[in-house]
Amino acid sequence: MGHEVEIPEGVKRIELRERVGVSDTEHAADKIKYDLIRGYYEKMKLYDAVLVVNIEKKGIPGYIGGNTFIEMAFAHVLNKKLYCLNPLPEIAYISELMAMQPVILDGDIDKIS
Repeated sequence: MGHEVEIPEGVKRIELRERVGVSDTEHAADKIKYDLIRGYYEKMKLYDAVLVVNIEKKGIPGYIGGNTFIEMAFAHVLNKKLYCLNPLPEIAYISELMAMQPVILDGDIDKIS
């Protein structure tokens, strides 16, 4: 479709990808070491839009975890167009997700404008 895509550091960096199953403390250490949260915010400033690929995870359809929630908030605050591939999940912070007003694509990326 001609879009440029930013791949998450946890996918790009093999040393992070290989750490599946480590403790939350170790994950936090990685995020600090690589300054991932601030790094995503800085990258977000350069984007036109954000596509959240919210597939089923942990038995929750449309799952949106903590990292993605933060990134969605960055996009919202920076007035970036925000898309979710699937409907929003029924989770504790659903009202905050709804308040960011993402465009729900219902699995159809051709709806991205």
